[in-house]
Amino acid sequence: MDKLIIHGNVPLRGEVRISGAKNAALPILAASLLTPAPVIIANIPHLHDVTTIISLLGQMGTRVTLDECSNLEVDASSIHSYHAPYELVRTMRASVLVLGPLLSRFGEADVSLPGGCAIGTRPVDQHLKGMIAMGAKIEVEKGYIKARAKKRLQGATIVMDIVTVTGTENIMMAAVLAKGRTIIHNAALEPEIEDLANFLNALGAKISGMGTSTLIIDGVDELSGGNYQVLPDRIETGTYLTAATITRGKIKLKNTRPTIVDSILIKLHEAGAHIETGVDWISLDMKDNRPRAVNLSTAPYPAFPTDMQAQMMALNTVAEGTGIITETIFENRFMHVQELQRMGAQISLKGNTAICKGIDHLIGAPTMATDLRASASLVLAGLAAHGETSVDRIYHIDRGYACIEEKLSQLGARIHRVSN
Repeated sequence: MDKLIIHGNVPLRGEVRISGAKNAALPILAASLLTPAPVIIANIPHLHDVTTIISLLGQMGTRVTLDECSNLEVDASSIHSYHAPYELVRTMRASVLVLGPLLSRFGEADVSLPGGCAIGTRPVDQHLKGMIAMGAKIEVEKGYIKARAKKRLQGATIVMDIVTVTGTENIMMAAVLAKGRTIIHNAALEPEIEDLANFLNALGAKISGMGTSTLIIDGVDELSGGNYQVLPDRIETGTYLTAATITRGKIKLKNTRPTIVDSILIKLHEAGAHIETGVDWISLDMKDNRPRAVNLSTAPYPAFPTDMQAQMMALNTVAEGTGIITETIFENRFMHVQELQRMGAQISLKGNTAICKGIDHLIGAPTMATDLRASASLVLAGLAAHGETSVDRIYHIDRGYACIEEKLSQLGARIHRVSN
């Protein structure tokens, strides 16, 4: 099992390119099941989760090839299986996104109940509710969702009980080939949902209302092929910006999109960062100053993302003052606190709120990652700490950050990967 070794207390400086968004790439790859024509997808990040969903698509009979420009060509014309096995789905929650496309195009899907990070209960009841409203018959048996639609799915008006990103995506994909109009109320607003809708529209779908809480999908008979480029990863963007802030550095991020990270930029500005933006770049300069502590509460987009909560907590550990962070999305997403405390962090927990009193510097220590974003917070803490920090179980971080040690090294970090 690999781990990262970090020798900290080095300001990050330089330029780095942001990868494509994992949380857009995964549903877009799942959506490729909706058309028998080949699609070419650019800016796909090189991540373990992407490999997992490609393996899943391959088991179903999809042909996925990498072209000379590092784009993925996906050909789902020869699907022979509508089964998503537990062995793959248990490792990555996003695998459940094949449910909507399979059911809509083929009228049949057997998908294992999902797994993924252990950060709280994330049920799929809203996914199933939407598909039942469109006429599907669904049973959950022996850990599998068994969905059937003898006739073509029918458009329906669906009101989501809670805001759910994957639920919105799954229902939207199911509705693309349904007969008639589907309206999804209380839809999630994340940019990755808009990216998925833009991809589907590029193939001939008729989706409107992106960026609002009401999505309108007018079903079409079939989709064609096409080319599409995945949007930049806003969480990777936020993570590298926070890494520069916590190390008092100066960096420029290329191939990113400032308009989708407003809530993160606002908090980093509050922390003392000097930020400039262009159409596809962001620069941040701490001017060698210690960051200031920030208060925040996570909430669905466009508010502050839960996927950046752990990284901001790492920032607060060495910031000037006391920062209060409230987690409202997941009930079990403070597992990184104990590991940060091993490095000297002064954090106290009260329910879903963490109170962090900043100290001058952390001390390097052996740490263990518990989930994807927690692992990122430990890497950031290690970058700012005095001495050596090791981060074990980094298979978590490989699920969401492409070539993280190479990119950080490019910015001057002293970091390398070792095998136990």
